[in-house]
Amino acid sequence: MCTASHVQPPRAAAKKPMMISNGRVASMVTTLLGHAVHHPGPPVPRREPERSRYRAPVIDPRLPLLFLDVDGPLIPFGASPRQLPGGYPTYGPGRRQPRGAGTNPLLSRIDPAHGPRLSALPCALVWATTWMSDANDCVAPWLGLPELPVVSWPEPSEGGGAGRVHGKTRVLVDWAAGRPFAWVDDEITDADRTCVAAHHPGRALLHHVDARRGLGEADFAALDQWLRTGLPARGDH
Repeated sequence: MCTASHVQPPRAAAKKPMMISNGRVASMVTTLLGHAVHHPGPPVPRREPERSRYRAPVIDPRLPLLFLDVDGPLIPFGASPRQLPGGYPTYGPGRRQPRGAGTNPLLSRIDPAHGPRLSALPCALVWATTWMSDANDCVAPWLGLPELPVVSWPEPSEGGGAGRVHGKTRVLVDWAAGRPFAWVDDEITDADRTCVAAHHPGRALLHHVDARRGLGEADFAALDQWLRTGLPARGDH
């Protein structure tokens, strides 16, 4: 008696193998490759370019520029104990808590009341400081200011000193491109004023601020008066 494992299925009739010439094989390969080229699969989603960290602020072209430094004008320093026996006054932030406020104790020297006063000046504010974009992260929220344009320095800027042109001066002249501007800094000297007068065709005010006291009433009054001089009349827009 035969078991199932020994039973062989009936053989199917043998088929004659189909012969394909070398030329036909090449033709079939070409056709398949062409099909792959002309009928690709689903498209790969295109990666969107990374957006800039900051939106480009809009600057009113009718207004003069005000280039603003941070250390000195906004953060006073350098006063002796005799000049300030109790040390510098400290403040809390204005409208928003800046990022990293707890890691920089000098931020508390910035008077948040400067923010509304700067916003009230008839100008377009621009950061001109070695804080660079950190001024928008830390200082602008403290003052309640929006994100401002930031001047980029091609290399670490050097202070002017007696008879030397400051490293910022020529960069600011190029940035202004003939537009009227005021520059507020604690390191401005007569050498910078001479350089600007020689290379800048428009109006310019280089306003030195005593770093030991920072911006004060007299500084805001001088800036406001100069900025309002030469403004177009309301009907001349």
